[in-house]
Amino acid sequence: MNNRIDVETAREVEEFLFDEAALLDDGHFDEWLALFAPDIRYFVPVRTTRSARERDKEFSGTAELAHFDDDYEGLKTRIRRLATGFAWAEDPPSRTRHFVSNIRLRALENDEFEVTSNTLVYRSRLERQVDMFSGKRVDRLRRSGGGGKFEIAARTVYLDHTLILTNSISIFF
Repeated sequence: MNNRIDVETAREVEEFLFDEAALLDDGHFDEWLALFAPDIRYFVPVRTTRSARERDKEFSGTAELAHFDDDYEGLKTRIRRLATGFAWAEDPPSRTRHFVSNIRLRALENDEFEVTSNTLVYRSRLERQVDMFSGKRVDRLRRSGGGGKFEIAARTVYLDHTLILTNSISIFF
């Protein structure tokens, strides 16, 4: 398999990620959900501080406690809850700005790509609450159907934080 990525594909992936960020920032969560494959795994592991010898154990595993471990139905439920009026942590809604940078691609089999990027999410809420979340995202994108559009088949977000100092973590990365 040739891991070289042509410039056109790299640009398509970059635009896809930028468009996704805009959907989140504009609160278009149903449209955002439509970007995900039905078999999505959306995983945000817990990070712990480890010695240099144990850095490979810094993040919780897929069978351990995580901030989020959602499939498609889990994401859909979280989005539906926002519209109920009972999502107290998001009423009034947070204002977010998603920054995506340092995008790197690697070709996989079956027209899939591993996309690694840095992310910074700025959130302001009410008058004085401000939070920032930084980390690394690892996505598996695939071309869907015959149209050649991308869908997100897997997402893991490795937050830089070991302690999240916020009242809630009710936003999407």
